[in-house]
Amino acid sequence: MSNAEKFDAVFMDALQITKEQLPGLTYQSIPAWDSVGHMSLVAALEDAFDIMLDTDDIIDLSSYEKGKELLKKYAVEL
Repeated sequence: MSNAEKFDAVFMDALQITKEQLPGLTYQSIPAWDSVGHMSLVAALEDAFDIMLDTDDIIDLSSYEKGKELLKKYAVEL
């Protein structure tokens, strides 16, 4: 599984959504991505990519696309 596929899978599993819902997805745009869902998503991303997100990056994780951008800081190429 590529990193891009893994990234998509983390979002889909953590937020219980389909691949079609990923593009344009933003924080609090669906009921599952509330504050609790956000922390579950962060934990799942950290586990999947064996990283530890900085607090500022956790706060900045405001969309599916922003997540891709943030992972570059941790040497994760999608």
